[in-house]
Amino acid sequence: MIGAIVRRDLARAFRSGGIWLPLAFLLLIAALFPFAVGPDATVLARTGGGLLWIAALLASLLPIDRLIEPDRESGVIDQLVLRGAGEGTILFAKGIAHWLSFGPPLLLAALPAGALLKLEPEMLGIVMLGLAVGTPGLAALALLVAALTAGLRGSGALTGLLVLPLAVPILTFGAGALQSGGVGALKLVAACSLLLCAAAPVAGGAALRAGRE
Repeated sequence: MIGAIVRRDLARAFRSGGIWLPLAFLLLIAALFPFAVGPDATVLARTGGGLLWIAALLASLLPIDRLIEPDRESGVIDQLVLRGAGEGTILFAKGIAHWLSFGPPLLLAALPAGALLKLEPEMLGIVMLGLAVGTPGLAALALLVAALTAGLRGSGALTGLLVLPLAVPILTFGAGALQSGGVGALKLVAACSLLLCAAAPVAGGAALRAGRE
């Protein structure tokens, strides 16, 4: 059941172009940023890592209004529950599909984006390692908030406003990993991400179940 949901959501993201959107989004931000702060390589290298983290957070929000609400409204989630899938299992599978649709494309885009932002190879490696362990947490957080706000009027804008402050710990530790001796910060990013990945299916599933009752 989990594999079927992951394949279905990935196919839908591929058909709608959602898989390429994060890649284009990150490259566009990296290309525009030098026009805003100037072409100074030192400034770009000092601020580029943090910019990539912010871009990753915003990329995780791009499809947030399509994660839960269309399937809830069309009755797909009810059909999956009738076939024996629990709400937590559905959320878990949707979280995997959401991360696969934006995490790996984002890591791929980070290579040319790092060149545009004049990041040193060592710094770019740290950014990519941080994004690899942090983006699953961002995906889980987006999915959790989408489940909590499903069915509410104006939920698209509301989810963005709720996710941004809740993502501050991951952003803070991710930026901290860019400093010298940032191994501890990377571990904290991984811990936050693991906690969110474990809690999102349980809490989001409970919210969906409560909304159906």
